[in-house]
Amino acid sequence: MTMKMQDIPMIPNRKASLPRIYGDTPTFLGTPIATSPADIRKADVVIMGVPWEGTITWGTYSGCELAPKAIRHAAARYGGYLPEYDIDSLSVLKVADAGDVQIDPSSPSRTMAMVRAKAAEIYGGKAVPITFGGDHSFTPAIIEALSDHVKGNIGIVHFDAHLDNMKSFNKEDAFPRCGPIYRLAQLPKVKTANIVQIGIRGPRNAPSEGAFAKKIGATVFTIRDIRRLGMDKTVERAIDIAYRGAEAVYVTVCSDVIDAAYNPGGPIDFDGLAPHDLFSALYALGEKGIAGLDFVEIYPLSDRNNVSAHLAAWAVVYALVGMAAGRKARTR
Repeated sequence: MTMKMQDIPMIPNRKASLPRIYGDTPTFLGTPIATSPADIRKADVVIMGVPWEGTITWGTYSGCELAPKAIRHAAARYGGYLPEYDIDSLSVLKVADAGDVQIDPSSPSRTMAMVRAKAAEIYGGKAVPITFGGDHSFTPAIIEALSDHVKGNIGIVHFDAHLDNMKSFNKEDAFPRCGPIYRLAQLPKVKTANIVQIGIRGPRNAPSEGAFAKKIGATVFTIRDIRRLGMDKTVERAIDIAYRGAEAVYVTVCSDVIDAAYNPGGPIDFDGLAPHDLFSALYALGEKGIAGLDFVEIYPLSDRNNVSAHLAAWAVVYALVGMAAGRKARTR
């Protein structure tokens, strides 16, 4: 039997033989390109990039708009199979890559509208979007699109070091990377009791953000909570809360949920999760069933070996394998 190129991840010159999304950049995991609504309708999962960086909340350029490209290049090394679960996600799920959303560097609002439109196209094709950022500001735009395609409530599972619920940044930017949870909490179909935040820690959180989380009834698992409960128990509780009465659950991951020692291309936040903690959580959520996933805040310019881009690629593979396992279990 002739094996598909994507089934043989470690062969010489594999990258040169993969479909290219632009220039010399291959599609994620060598999956087919989704260039039209018809392509999207054939897929179960569609990858998209949002090469966007808005206001820099700590004062220096980060370069996270380069991450979708870096992650795709990193993923050329990998396939969709994980031996620890003995599942090849790409043999169960039809995954395609729609490339990057058009952005307008001079207009955050236009950029968010274009993200929403692309996500709506994917949801309209009955596929699940998996998105690489970019900064964290665009997540609510995807959930706005999801809101238009579900009748019931939406739950949120948010992995981050930070609560990210500021209304604005310096009263100037209404779409800050430190504010996606505030914005999505305003959406009618997002029930704030179904918002779960995992990995919260450290001195880059404000007292007002803790107060806001309590006010809206979000469930927050700080790093102390996780160490006391254990990661598996934390994820079990998170699933119970986020999915309770929800028709759909969306997962958003900021790279700084991972300890800085494992994440040289992300924000410098210590005392975080190890990669295994996140990977096992994403597998469990994928197995339960998710309506979308994004991975944000990777800064390739500060990471000469692209370690964090590889981290993001691995994280999504674990989510895909979980989704494949869930599909197999539901179709037995």
